[in-house]
Amino acid sequence: MAATDGHGAGTGFFTSVEDVSARLAEAGYLASAAVATTVFLADRLGKPLLVEGPAGVGKTELAKAVARVGGARLVRLQCYEGIDEARALYEWNHAKQLLRITAGRDESWDDARGDVFGEEFLLARPLLTAIRGDEPTVLLIDETDKADVEVEGLLLEVLGDFQITVPELGTITATRHPFVLLTSNATRELSEALRRRCLYLHLDYPDAALEARIVRLLVPGLDAVLADGLVQVVGALRAMDLRKAPSVAETVDWARTLLALGADTLDDTVIRDSLGVVLKHQDDIIRAAAKLAPA
Repeated sequence: MAATDGHGAGTGFFTSVEDVSARLAEAGYLASAAVATTVFLADRLGKPLLVEGPAGVGKTELAKAVARVGGARLVRLQCYEGIDEARALYEWNHAKQLLRITAGRDESWDDARGDVFGEEFLLARPLLTAIRGDEPTVLLIDETDKADVEVEGLLLEVLGDFQITVPELGTITATRHPFVLLTSNATRELSEALRRRCLYLHLDYPDAALEARIVRLLVPGLDAVLADGLVQVVGALRAMDLRKAPSVAETVDWARTLLALGADTLDDTVIRDSLGVVLKHQDDIIRAAAKLAPA
């Protein structure tokens, strides 16, 4: 269905908050009650979901999990400094257009123009791809805070009416509302106008109990006691003044490392020898090794 104001055009992926929790868990994503509730409301109300929080807490993975359980195509717009309309919306295939004009050099421009600005020459980028798709779609706008402010204006237009105007072709309106998830690491403040368009979710590092469940789910061969100890060490690392705190994905990588090493305890030697799995700066490793060393 076409959305006219961003409201009332839900995708229908989920039937309840409990359904969100259960199906995301089946897809390998353990969601807190707050996450499950917000995802359900975004799905039911047809509103974009802005997920903000530190790097590595599962923001992007949440979009991927929603796509998996919804049987939906994942369309990803990766934002970066300098991204423009041509990379986000669409652009024309100029080389192909030139070949067409050259091949029909005996034609008038009015005759040629009707061809070279047709669908055959249009290169759809993520936003247009998601808007005009007729299949279930999850649109992930990743690291929105890295894009320039001008791109936010573009997003406001697209997410406000779920339509895109291509001057040469007219207005393209969504026939099926995509589930839209925007992520931000909060490296800059997003505009209030964009925030108003979205439901908001702050995703932080999970508490120890939830992170231990995540580790046991994704690394089932790891001893439960060892998994709990690993999560406690990661929590201690996050409490330190490090350049880059360990992400949840890095906790899982460390668990897999311990399994590969055949470690049955998390002693000082094991920690020191494998810190590079979770810490990616030498000064962080030195600082952590000194603080974690037994007195």
